[in-house]
Amino acid sequence: MPEIVLDDFLKVDIRVGEVIAAEPFPEARKPAIKLRIDFGGDIGVKKSSAQIVSNHPVESLVGRQVLAVVNFPPRQIGPFMSEVLTLGVPDADGEVMLIGPDRPVPIGGRLY
Repeated sequence: MPEIVLDDFLKVDIRVGEVIAAEPFPEARKPAIKLRIDFGGDIGVKKSSAQIVSNHPVESLVGRQVLAVVNFPPRQIGPFMSEVLTLGVPDADGEVMLIGPDRPVPIGGRLY
């Protein structure tokens, strides 16, 4: 990966939000879950498609705080418009594990 400068990093707006709804997304090419995430304030509620089914049962997601990039353009995923990129890291098997704060924090907070 090429080196970047701090100004490049600051262009990426990563915020904490709370999952307020989650449902299976069977129409996706790869197994995924449709999320509605509340970022509060000016950002509000946004939709995201996340390939997290291996580590995150749908019923465990509502109320969970997650990090997401909120300033990418929306992306059409099948019949669903994903508005934010929910962030995760790979587990030992390469499956996505969501990332978020260890303890509850105010929604809408920006990563720094």
